[in-house]
Amino acid sequence: MSEPMDLTGQHVRGEDWYAEDLGAARFVDCTFTDVDLSEASTSGASFESCTFHGGRFNASVHTATAFVGCDFRRVSFFDATLDGCKLVGSVFAECVLRPLTVVGGSWLGVTIRGTNLSRLDLSGVDLREADLSMSDLSLTTLARARLDRAVLRETTLDRTDLRGASLDGVDLTAATLKRTRLDLAGAVLLAELHGGDVDTSA
Repeated sequence: MSEPMDLTGQHVRGEDWYAEDLGAARFVDCTFTDVDLSEASTSGASFESCTFHGGRFNASVHTATAFVGCDFRRVSFFDATLDGCKLVGSVFAECVLRPLTVVGGSWLGVTIRGTNLSRLDLSGVDLREADLSMSDLSLTTLARARLDRAVLRETTLDRTDLRGASLDGVDLTAATLKRTRLDLAGAVLLAELHGGDVDTSA
């Protein structure tokens, strides 16, 4: 079996990695321009401070893979699977992120602004300090997600499920709420943000 790919500071341009099994590959400070990773797979791989311009991750499957401090621009993740992946500090701009299968993982400090994230199931995902400004989370499930100090400025939370989510430091008044599903703690937080004095002992 060949050793996993290990590249540092390389520019990969226009490569066809369709259905490639990259296993536990490691990439550091690499730039990927218009690379086709459709139906590719990784397991325990690491992408550190990498830049992706264009390109496709369509129907790809990533298990326990880390995309740390990466920059994704105009990248398609149509029908991709992220199972237990770490996306810490990564930025997504003009990307297609649905449909997308997400199983747990840490998205701490990600920036995903102005993006359609509707109907995704992000249950239990660590989204602390994430910037989801102006994104559409209509009918998205965030049950038990960690959203502490997340930025939800002008984020659409239409029928979004926030039950059991941790919301410390979140300004829900900056978001657009419509039939948003909240548990008691979330409802109390929202009432307090609107100036209410909630008596939960009654």
